[in-house]
Amino acid sequence: MQEEKEEDHQQLLNKNTEIGIDEVGRGAVFGPIFSAAVVLNKKSIFNLKKLGVKDSKKLTPKKRKFLVPKIISFASEYSLGQSSVREIDQFGIRHATELSMIRAIMKLQCKPSKLIIDGPLSLRIWDGVQENVISGDSKFISIAAASILAKVTRDSLIERLEEKYPGYYLFKNKGYGTTEHFTTLKENGLTNMHRKSFLTKLNLF
Repeated sequence: MQEEKEEDHQQLLNKNTEIGIDEVGRGAVFGPIFSAAVVLNKKSIFNLKKLGVKDSKKLTPKKRKFLVPKIISFASEYSLGQSSVREIDQFGIRHATELSMIRAIMKLQCKPSKLIIDGPLSLRIWDGVQENVISGDSKFISIAAASILAKVTRDSLIERLEEKYPGYYLFKNKGYGTTEHFTTLKENGLTNMHRKSFLTKLNLF
């Protein structure tokens, strides 16, 4: 009886909430992948939309940082997960991305009955219901909020790593493969935070 009540409560909770997940750093050549999961009710979706939450790529760094505490305040729950450079090189980018998403999901207090995931690729290691949405961060506030949290968290980490790995302009490129980044790679060589699997495919090393 108690289990049935808990299930009913969970069904009602999921019916009235939107649970979005997004990743950041998939296409970078340096550093980990970050994923975020964000749980929002209808009122929070409305409030965050009014505050300007949208696809993180369409926001300035200043606006993204401004929105982070707002998202945290309005979210019923949120969580972050990541996959390391070693996992990216060992398992491949798709599996490593899925691992980062699963790690974020598993940190949520309640198991979601349905996930809304940005992009066309399904989360193969998730046994629950999921909906994949192309350009989901432009269509669902929960995904947009997840993209902002993941982006700000990852960017902050890469900026801190600039002190340990100087000379690669990480504060500018955030670990992505810009021309400037590739030029410094040829001059300074690889670090243990560079994705060797990516760079080998590009025939740079």
